[in-house]
Amino acid sequence: MDAWGYQMVNSTLLAAEMAAVGMGLPKDTFTNKMKGGPHLLAPTASDLQRYPVGTAFASFHYDLNFITIHGKSRYPGLYLWTREWKRQPVSIPPGCLLLQAGIMFEQLTGGYVLAGYHEVVFSDTTKVVVDRKLQENEEGAKNILWRISSTLFSHIRYDVDLSPIEGMAQLHNQENIKAGKYPRITAHEKLMEELRAINLAPKITINEAVKQE
Repeated sequence: MDAWGYQMVNSTLLAAEMAAVGMGLPKDTFTNKMKGGPHLLAPTASDLQRYPVGTAFASFHYDLNFITIHGKSRYPGLYLWTREWKRQPVSIPPGCLLLQAGIMFEQLTGGYVLAGYHEVVFSDTTKVVVDRKLQENEEGAKNILWRISSTLFSHIRYDVDLSPIEGMAQLHNQENIKAGKYPRITAHEKLMEELRAINLAPKITINEAVKQE
């Protein structure tokens, strides 16, 4: 698992370099900010014999980190939304990885790169694959009837300022910046803001916590 995790992290670092070059920035613009980040290898597993079709294993959301990377799952179920709000299934070709931008990528680029909305659902397509695997098991196969997602969340180092990068000002969404959508905030403060919004962290700031002590 350590070896796989490091490969996943290295893949996000390479993608971050490629993104920087593509935006006309020094190639280490993002990777320097990722050094020392709290990258998290977090595979998830769902028992497909326990839940009915239509169950949302991960409801509609965007990710609160920098870049998320997935390996191919044994079972379908991942869906994404285009910017026209059209829902579509995701199919990862064999030997490939899927990368998604998180909210910290959006923040750093001033909205040039947008966080991707997605969900994981026990769909009719998932059920078709489950039924086929069950039939194979009756014939002697040993298929695992769990949907496992090999996911790694790469992060920006906690002390990094996530203000939109000035070097790509021509690419920023100026209307959103003028409206204050991407304020000056550190990666840690942004993380806690997102966690509080989904009730996974105390609804107080670090300064307020210090005062309470």
